[in-house]
Amino acid sequence: MAEEKQAKDSLKEEDKKEVLKTPTPPKEVALTTAEFEKQREEEEAKEAIKEFKKEEATNAPTRTTVSKNTSGKFVQKLKKRKIRRQVQRGQAYIKATYNNTMITLSDLHGNVLAWSSSGYLGFKGAKKATTYAASQVVNDVTEKVQKYGLKDLDIYVKGVGSGRESAIRTLAQKGFNLNMIKDRTPIPHNGCRSRKPRRV
Repeated sequence: MAEEKQAKDSLKEEDKKEVLKTPTPPKEVALTTAEFEKQREEEEAKEAIKEFKKEEATNAPTRTTVSKNTSGKFVQKLKKRKIRRQVQRGQAYIKATYNNTMITLSDLHGNVLAWSSSGYLGFKGAKKATTYAASQVVNDVTEKVQKYGLKDLDIYVKGVGSGRESAIRTLAQKGFNLNMIKDRTPIPHNGCRSRKPRRV
């Protein structure tokens, strides 16, 4: 009999230990809407920071930054890294007027790579339309375009200014292969009455 009582007592003690081991379910706490929103914002911010760290590690071209908005909410912003592209062949647009010389270099689709003008370089008045100013404009444009590795050019000339020929010559001297030179100066076919001749 004594042995049976001891066995029952040991079973009761084991049951008590098992009851103690099982975790008690947490009491449900009712959250207010403000607290719930705050909690959700914190979770979103943590997730955004995790993503940002992952992207930094992999050196992805786009990355997210987390910044606080004026309302206190966390906002994700995308930052794009500039990828330098190589352009072998492009187009040069030379606009030579009586008052200025403007040169624009672009790729074959017309996306501008670099531009410059004699007025932009600081020439003023009658000096803007000179041949020297045009050559300086070409020097400035070629420096800007060096990073793209441009070699071949199709040239489109517009206008009757004195800088057009010197601009083309300077482009050839700078080592560009000139595939084509096209004159796009608009010529009236007896349309509007022309202006009176310029007195020089």
